[in-house]
This record gives sequence, C-alpha cells and structure tokens, in this order.
Amino acid sequence: MDVARWVKKAKKGNKEALLHLIMSEKDVYYRLAFSYMGNAHDAMDAMDEMIVTLYEKIGQLKKEEAFYSWSKTILVNGCKRLLHKRGKLVLLEDWSKVDDREISQVVSSNDPYRRSEQQMDMETLLLQVNEHQREAIQLKYFHDLDYQTIADITKVSIGTVKSRIYHGLQTLKNQYRGDVDEQ
Repeated sequence: MDVARWVKKAKKGNKEALLHLIMSEKDVYYRLAFSYMGNAHDAMDAMDEMIVTLYEKIGQLKKEEAFYSWSKTILVNGCKRLLHKRGKLVLLEDWSKVDDREISQVVSSNDPYRRSEQQMDMETLLLQVNEHQREAIQLKYFHDLDYQTIADITKVSIGTVKSRIYHGLQTLKNQYRGDVDEQ
C-alpha cells in the first residue's frame, strides 16, 4: 500500500496506519532527532513529541504524499523547541561527549579510529560555518533531504537553503585548503 492510502486511513482515526507510517521511517526520524539533540534519550523525547503532534494534527495534512516531509518538519521543530527549553546548542558541537554506539548510527565506518578521525574532522570543519549553514549542510548531506524539505523544515525559501549550503561549502572548502596548505 502506498503512503497516501496509509495517510488517508490515519486521517480516519486508524492508529495502526499512523503507527505503520512512523515505523517505516523510524530510523530516519531517529537519526534526524539525534543529530539535533546530541544523545539518544533526548532524541527519543523529540520523537515522542512528534508522534503526539502527528496524532493530533494528521487531519490538517492537505497532501497525503507529503506526509514524510511534514512529519520531519514537525520533528525538527520539536527538537528546536526542546533545545530552546533546555538552553542547549544545536547540531554537532557536543559530539565529543556522545557514546560510540550512537555515533556509529550517524557516521558509518567499521574502523573505530577512522570514525573518531572523521568525527573530529567534521566537528572542526563544521565549526567554521554559521549555525544556519551548518544546519542546512547537515540536513542535506547527513540526512539526504531535498532542498524543498529543508526549506519546509527551516521555514526559508529554497533559494536561501541553496545559498546557505553553497556558501557553507565554500567556507569549508577554503578552510580545508588552508589546512592542507599548512601541512
């Protein structure tokens, strides 16, 4: 059955249909929440909040096929709300404190030394760009979201998303070149 049919069932009050939609993308939701929250417990809290919101507002969804984009937007907004309440910084800045099992879900590598090296490189590089650029780059390249979905999640135009990614990547490229030239 396709997404639109499951959403129509969920709109009619079928809790199993909504659960099916959520469970079919649970890993994607978890990785997205984890990338914002920085730890498994807070990521699960954000997902819980998303599920409650989806249940309460599924009737407001106009385009059934946009369910996953809509639900990811709800999840990101929930993460931002929780972070704001807790006064935490967003995104990858605190990854050095994250447990190795959790990191392995975000950075796929079998070699623990390589994973640590990649983690440190990404942390260092991403600190060179502003928060908006970092968020756009993370959503695009870590979560493989399209420009429209990123625009919906961040509540900016597609042009702004593309600009943030482009300028952020230019900054990273220039910074990386500088590091290579110094060696």
